[in-house]
Amino acid sequence: MNRNAKHPGKTYRRKAVPGDHTQNRSGFRITGSWDQRPNRPAIKGTQDRKAVRRIAREMANQGAYVIVEKHLGYDQWRTLYELDGPALLAERKAAERAAAERAAHARTFAQWTEAKAEADRRRRHRLAAEATAHARELMNAPAIVRPENQRRARHVTGAQR
Repeated sequence: MNRNAKHPGKTYRRKAVPGDHTQNRSGFRITGSWDQRPNRPAIKGTQDRKAVRRIAREMANQGAYVIVEKHLGYDQWRTLYELDGPALLAERKAAERAAAERAAHARTFAQWTEAKAEADRRRRHRLAAEATAHARELMNAPAIVRPENQRRARHVTGAQR
């Protein structure tokens, strides 16, 4: 017996599949546009949140201005966030330059510190050698100078007369 009144000749009636038949609301759209080709943006669609972040980061690293949108259903999109790739690249280059300058300053400071330590070591070595020489002289008995061995001045200045 056929209960399908619309199609009496058919013996099978398709049952409705249970589930959500609304528009897809779990989709994301990543749009990246480059300054070199502003009329041809790259558009990637995915449902994976991690892939969304990865793709957006890759496009930004290539210098693209990236817009990440979430699907609201029925062809409506909401912007989640935007990444300014050229600004991020410029910021990264500035940070790398600053790090290189800090490293160069650290190397210069280390060389200056080493040179100062070497000069201090040489100075201590020289002072120790002088102290040793003075100590040797002090270890010897004082030489007795007799009046006949002393030299006398050949003349006497006016103030000492």
